[in-house]
Amino acid sequence: MNKLLNRICSEFTLPDDVKQQGIYPYYRPISSGQDPVVTMADGRKVLMFGSNSYLGLSDDARLKEAAVAAVNKYGTSCSGSRFLNGTLDIHEELEAKLAAFVGKEDAVTYSTGFQVNLGVVSCLGMRGGFIFLDALDHACIIDGSRLSFSTVRKFRHNDMADLEKKLKLTPRKAGKLVVVDGVYSMEGDLAPVPQLAELCEKYNATLMIDDAHGLGVFGENGSGTASHFGLTDKVDLIMGTFSKSFGSLGGFIAGDRGVINYLKHHSRSLIFSASMTPAAAAAASRAIDIMREEPERRENLWAVTRHAWKCFRDAGFDIGRTESPIIPLFVRDTFKAMTVVKMAYDAGVFITPVIAPAVPEQDVLIRFALMATHTEAHVDEAVEKLTEIFRKLEII
Repeated sequence: MNKLLNRICSEFTLPDDVKQQGIYPYYRPISSGQDPVVTMADGRKVLMFGSNSYLGLSDDARLKEAAVAAVNKYGTSCSGSRFLNGTLDIHEELEAKLAAFVGKEDAVTYSTGFQVNLGVVSCLGMRGGFIFLDALDHACIIDGSRLSFSTVRKFRHNDMADLEKKLKLTPRKAGKLVVVDGVYSMEGDLAPVPQLAELCEKYNATLMIDDAHGLGVFGENGSGTASHFGLTDKVDLIMGTFSKSFGSLGGFIAGDRGVINYLKHHSRSLIFSASMTPAAAAAASRAIDIMREEPERRENLWAVTRHAWKCFRDAGFDIGRTESPIIPLFVRDTFKAMTVVKMAYDAGVFITPVIAPAVPEQDVLIRFALMATHTEAHVDEAVEKLTEIFRKLEII
């Protein structure tokens, strides 16, 4: 390694400094599935409120069976990219199922959700064009825009007046791509899809929604935020990941057949990456079936979500403008947020901190996420313990 680079890396001691204070909140090893109660590597059992498994499917026996059957038939890896030798029949079956699920003509799967946004945004951000990003868009959207040849413009979070102001300043005939999260992964609020669709139509822009945290949660059968607003036909591209409600790993983009065909032949993170493993593809496919067959899962998720909203608000927490099972508990101080996580863990509750640069320093928060497999009793226990901690630290 270059000696200068080695020195720069070695001088990064912040994690070690935090570890010495006993409040380092990351890379905590778990030795069980993502259930409401998980077993940590040290044998401790804690309530899990830090998972993205919104429908509680990541430890579902039916997904495990599908994954095992796929491994037995296809092996553990495709050993190549989709472009060459890595396309299986189950990849194409999954893509057809996904397109139908979200109401689009076609879809293509990538190995991770990060690779979807990296590959799609960079590919469609063509020379002479413009990309418009919400200020709170996920990091993979931002990274995709950085790799594009388009001019990138950010607009204030969910501020449609600011977006329109920026759209007005671009040439009518220039390519324009507006990319937003359907559900914002830290704050839990939704994108204003009706206003976005109206502006994109007015200014001849393509609208892409990253629905990583909306699929399985919102819309008919969990088909996402575009469906939730009844505007599937007005949203040009719908992106999703399998590591959340689908209980698997990977991601996809769905849209018009011509656009998907273009991406299949130009998107670098698709063409130059190994394809989804057989197990991941089979598990994701089975998850779609369960979403359709068991609406009660989503119903229970929303029941515990509404219960948690009320409990936190009644206790005096600032939970912002969340409209989803993602509940931000605003702390607005990095040291206190890490201290909360440590105290909560000691009390038997697993939560995660969200600090700068993921959010501005003044918006530092604790991310409290719900699953369909949680009960009101789980929520009550966690809220009681967190209330005591937040009061002790004089946050509420």
